Amino acid sequence: MDPRALETLRTVGSQGGVTAAAAVLHLTPSAVSQQVAQLQREVGVPLTARVGRGLRLTPAGDALAAAAVDVAVALERARAACDEFLARPQGVVRVSAFQSGAQLLLPALLTRVAAIDGITLECTDEDVAQDDFVALTDRMDVVVAHRPDAGVGWAGGAAVRVVPLLREPLDVAVPLDHPLADRTQVRPEDLRDLPWIAVREGFPVATVLGAVGARSGAAPRIVHRVNDFHVVEALVAAGHGVSLLPRYTFGGGARVRLVPLVGVRAGRRIDALLRRDRAERLVVRRVLDELRALAEQIGGG
Repeated sequence: MDPRALETLRTVGSQGGVTAAAAVLHLTPSAVSQQVAQLQREVGVPLTARVGRGLRLTPAGDALAAAAVDVAVALERARAACDEFLARPQGVVRVSAFQSGAQLLLPALLTRVAAIDGITLECTDEDVAQDDFVALTDRMDVVVAHRPDAGVGWAGGAAVRVVPLLREPLDVAVPLDHPLADRTQVRPEDLRDLPWIAVREGFPVATVLGAVGARSGAAPRIVHRVNDFHVVEALVAAGHGVSLLPRYTFGGGARVRLVPLVGVRAGRRIDALLRRDRAERLVVRRVLDELRALAEQIGGG
């Protein structure tokens, strides 16, 4: 079997269709369909099935896509074995991070990696809902993602390696002249009936705010939904509501007061997600080592 065709089938499954897989693989949809069709002729059983206008893998397709992970890992492990004999790892590593995670981690990570000869970082921000982070690993070598403190883990199973980086507390952001600004901590019941600036549903902070409401006995009164924490900070500073902001990212600012929240698990977990095959590359492992050391320095691990 052609490893490239196996990779194509795997990507069709992870991306949920031919068109999305073609964009990731930099192929035309026709080329993707041809590779999958050729692979299907080789194995003699259907590998895909139509679902409405989309496409999903059959049980046989899922099994072959899972085997494709092992093939890809073995190939990258072989390349890494050869690279071990080089004086130093060389290459380009593509890193994505959600926006506030990018603010927290990428500047220092770029500085650290710039001191390593032969490795170039290409960074981008990808602020997506929690369920969509794993799919980014098809396009990026390292995906910095976040999830609720007490939430479920990541999908992707054995195909994706999850590297915990740090836990970042979420504090209640209030205006500097707010009655809660002088408190050393607040409880959910202290926040009942306050106007909230929340993120959109499907993002980790929304889950934490839901837990705050459940503990206080009243649903949060959400007046605005904004995902950009810099905009949230400006709105809170201007007195348009309270919010939850990440401590390490915004704790050093002077525009709002961050008050620790007790009585509910208020935090987010920041993880690095990698496809198992890409995790074998020496340059990726080197960047991951720097990312883990940086996260430890910031305050977690």
